[in-house]
Amino acid sequence: MGESVDRELLSKFDFGDMQLRYYLETEKRRVVLAVIPVHMEHEIQEYKFSRGDSMVQYKVLGDAYPASYVGGVTMHNSGTTAEHVAYERQEVSREDAGKTEVRTYFRDGRGYGICHVVRWQQGDEYFECLVEFRNESDDDVTLEHLASFCINEITPFQKGDARNTMLLHRIRSKWSQEGRLISERIEDLQLEPSWCLWSPHAERFGQVGSQPVRKYFPFMAVEDTKAGVVWGVQLAHEASWQMELYRRDDALVMDGGLADREFGHWMKTIEPGGAFVTPTAIVSVFQGSVDLLCQRLATAAKRCVEAGPESEQELPILFNEYCTTWGLPSHENIKGILEAIKDKPIQYFVIDCGWFVEEGVDWSVSMGDYVPSERLFPKGIKYTADMIREYGMKPGIWFEIDNVGHRSHAFSDFEEHLLTRDGYTLTTETRRFWDMRDPWVQEHLAELVIARLKECGFGYMKMDYNETIGIGCDGAESLGEGLRQNMEASMAFIERVKREVPGIVLENCASGGHKLEPLMMRLCSMASFSDAHECEEIPLIAANLHRCILPSQSQIWAVIRKNYDAKRIGYIMASTFLGRMCLSGDVTELDEGQWRVIDDAMAFYRDVSPVIKNGVTYFYGEKLPSDRHPQGWQGIVRTSKEDRLTLVVIHTFAGPCPETIRIELPKGCGSHVEAVYSYRDQAVSLENGVLVIDHVKEWEGMGIYLKS
Repeated sequence: MGESVDRELLSKFDFGDMQLRYYLETEKRRVVLAVIPVHMEHEIQEYKFSRGDSMVQYKVLGDAYPASYVGGVTMHNSGTTAEHVAYERQEVSREDAGKTEVRTYFRDGRGYGICHVVRWQQGDEYFECLVEFRNESDDDVTLEHLASFCINEITPFQKGDARNTMLLHRIRSKWSQEGRLISERIEDLQLEPSWCLWSPHAERFGQVGSQPVRKYFPFMAVEDTKAGVVWGVQLAHEASWQMELYRRDDALVMDGGLADREFGHWMKTIEPGGAFVTPTAIVSVFQGSVDLLCQRLATAAKRCVEAGPESEQELPILFNEYCTTWGLPSHENIKGILEAIKDKPIQYFVIDCGWFVEEGVDWSVSMGDYVPSERLFPKGIKYTADMIREYGMKPGIWFEIDNVGHRSHAFSDFEEHLLTRDGYTLTTETRRFWDMRDPWVQEHLAELVIARLKECGFGYMKMDYNETIGIGCDGAESLGEGLRQNMEASMAFIERVKREVPGIVLENCASGGHKLEPLMMRLCSMASFSDAHECEEIPLIAANLHRCILPSQSQIWAVIRKNYDAKRIGYIMASTFLGRMCLSGDVTELDEGQWRVIDDAMAFYRDVSPVIKNGVTYFYGEKLPSDRHPQGWQGIVRTSKEDRLTLVVIHTFAGPCPETIRIELPKGCGSHVEAVYSYRDQAVSLENGVLVIDHVKEWEGMGIYLKS
């Protein structure tokens, strides 16, 4: 594949429509990993200047840092990787269940072993990748960098440096504006190679702290726009992470994993006989759109979801009382809500924050003690949970497990069990953090959380997380490693909840969407998609997240106010067709006409839920310049081609908006209009595969169900 180094094809593996190609560089015995669509094997261009980068990237403390002006920019191609790592062997194992594992072993001559692991399950449209480091020497070794993945030779389908051809795709995120896709030209990122193909450059990005979806999702994709091929990666990790796009010659290189010492304050010391395993990367390549590539990666959670609680398999509707009581739930107001919704097809009822408040203290600064309020629940919260069951719904409850508020007793009474940094208790404006590595904390939380779930029979838990630890904490050889260990212990507690409360439905919430990464999504049934509960941009965010998580796991709130007219209610309810329907708001004060619009939406949702669960999403309409002030329209087509069922969700925003919307449907969609959801009679027709919606108005939402 290159002219500049002597290399040979070591092995290749076809995983579905993906092909992994391992090249052995014969002089220094480095191995280069390239990934391409299987059917494009014969379109590889032989004439590129590519040195090839080792598929294992790590840095040992004391070894040389990379040169050529990249100090502080990247640790890729450090002296460790360049001078010490050499290929040993490759082993392949296959199981009857269709699982394949490729283990590629390397040796660092100082007594360190490195194993690059790839795993693929037949039928999957992605593979998983991680790296194991083993210290087989007689001395401690400290790592400053260890990547989970390194994908080379992008793009092999264009000669030279593929000018004006390559795009980097990232997904940005902030509170209440999650999931915005950003696509940038390689030239705009100054990732063209230098005139002498010498000095490298890298675009390194990520997040530092305990909210992994903050600023960016742990995702990147690179697109060859001429060949129409997209390479993409998601990272399953709850602490600081990084990804980078690196270049020093004609080929681009993608790598990433744990945030390194420079980016995430991470160093790890491994004792003789010890080992360390990186977070898992989820990788795919695809000839098609970046939207479809993203959805291939998101399916990594599907097997776990399908093995989840039985009650989840039909995507039931839920009610959360937060936007009804605003942090002051009580037995009496919950009873009133239950009376208002008792005849509705709602299966879960969630008691949100505030059930534990002390007099004169707001819920947002008092979490951590979790003693039910005697004023709000005079007969105990179990009595209320029993009442919810009597109304035919599964009761749920809110906890913010890892944090304590500054007005809680735990904030000062148990300071020795809280995280510290530089010897000081780690404190933000309103919160401190349990040291989840502390066995006392694990047992204390088991009494507060797990025992409460069991005693009261809660079958649903909403887990919130409304602050970030930041660069890290004491208790390990580096702040970043302290953070990683703490979040690993936090995940272990969630796994304990699942073991001790079988069948519990877990909701992943972190100020809405700050933890929408693959590791948590595999542990949980669903996630709060955002905190933008009463905003115009709900359908934009909900649609964006189809690129990030499974819609069957994306809980979208419909907050209905007593002063909303049918048009506004229809707009809100149609948003929930983009994921899981969650109702909240002034349900005890709505009139018959308002309920009619809601009831129609719930009936429509139940009909289309199989498509929400198993479909593929296509995006229509122009990308809007503003999320907060949207203009124009958005069309989401989700189709289950095997069943030839299709859901179309349309939202119009401020003008200019077309009077007629035409959508040329992808192949395999339903062939006739089965049902239409709208607050008014809506003119919809299907003509030769083109869906036509006439007489469109601003600020409307609708759903269209197509069958064959």
